[in-house]
Amino acid sequence: MKKELEKTSKFLSYILRHQPDSIGLVLDENGWADIARLLRCAADHGTLLTLDLIREVVTSNDKQRFALDEETGRIRANQGHSVQIDLALSPMAPPELLYHGTATRFVDAIREAGLLPQSRQHVHLSATRETAHAVGTRHGKPIILHVRAGDMARQGKLFYCSENGVWLTDHVPAEFINIPEDGGPG
Repeated sequence: MKKELEKTSKFLSYILRHQPDSIGLVLDENGWADIARLLRCAADHGTLLTLDLIREVVTSNDKQRFALDEETGRIRANQGHSVQIDLALSPMAPPELLYHGTATRFVDAIREAGLLPQSRQHVHLSATRETAHAVGTRHGKPIILHVRAGDMARQGKLFYCSENGVWLTDHVPAEFINIPEDGGPG
């Protein structure tokens, strides 16, 4: 069952964050998809899902990547979209310090350009070093960058907090990033 949940989570991430049109699914402007339509479109493209399986993925996902609104019969990814949507999040004052986990091989580029959203809509930041470390290990030898979010906010940069606690912003200029001197985890 664990393998099926992981496979379904990856499928939902791909469809709800990046390629809904690959199965003929349409997201609304806030990234929500009709669950009944998702089930039909997935089945038409060879992926059998059930509402119970989707519920299990949503509730068991340790990163809480998805939001499920059973009242309206809709699902969406909480963040990480490469398709243009409006998560309808209100700007919030961030903590003074946030963290970004990445691989050491990206440090030189980050020193030059700061943190960019790349193919996503936002830069993702973590409230804890532990979460940032887990993210960084997915990309290679990890390093944890310290982002002076409070200073950025005082200079007018906007921050949003997604439903699963991931902090989002458009760009983190290099001058707001502290990089550990020894290149270690930070």
